[in-house]
Amino acid sequence: MPFVHIELVEGRTEEQLTKMVEEVTEAVSRTAGAPKENIHVIINEMQKGKYAQGGKWK
Repeated sequence: MPFVHIELVEGRTEEQLTKMVEEVTEAVSRTAGAPKENIHVIINEMQKGKYAQGGKWK
């Protein structure tokens, strides 16, 4: 039962997120041999300005 965690900065449409979930599920199913219904995709959206890279806020 694969779990895929995706961390993204907010700003994508519901359509983009749906497409991402579908394609990630397909890729995991194909490469891991797992049935699609057993694959969990968790998307966490971060607020802009609430994360840092290289010690600087983004």
